[in-house]
Amino acid sequence: MEIITPFPYENTKAHKVGPIEQVWSLVRRFDKPQKYKPFIRGCIVQGDLKIGSVRKVNVKTGLPATTSTERLELLDDEEHILCTRIVGGDHRLKNYSSVITVHPETIDGKPGTMVIESFMVDVPEGNTKDETCYFVKALINCNHKSLSEVSERMAMDRSRV
Repeated sequence: MEIITPFPYENTKAHKVGPIEQVWSLVRRFDKPQKYKPFIRGCIVQGDLKIGSVRKVNVKTGLPATTSTERLELLDDEEHILCTRIVGGDHRLKNYSSVITVHPETIDGKPGTMVIESFMVDVPEGNTKDETCYFVKALINCNHKSLSEVSERMAMDRSRV
């Protein structure tokens, strides 16, 4: 079985969102990925929220899956790093692991944030590396677009107060 090695995916870009703290407050929520990931209906974390915690994710219809079981590998609030690994579920993303890093950036003189997501996954039997990358990158792009939209709404809501 072929394995796709980790790499920052090519479509990562600065999102015109609020300060890093605002974006990180969404990304770090291992217990609430549905806050910005549009394909997740909800999730339940087993036990306390700490390294090694496992979450059961319910996936929305339309994807080739209904559940995913994921483990929290690293959560670093100082460096803004979240690492997760898929450990089960009814999907084809075997041995999938993801590293998300969040970086402050100034965009047009305003605080912004760069989000970079790297991943590693086995290529499922019957698929090519390119097909697998395309699928994963499409999910990541949707998640990042949604993250940007949610962050912008949060910034607008805070400016009204």
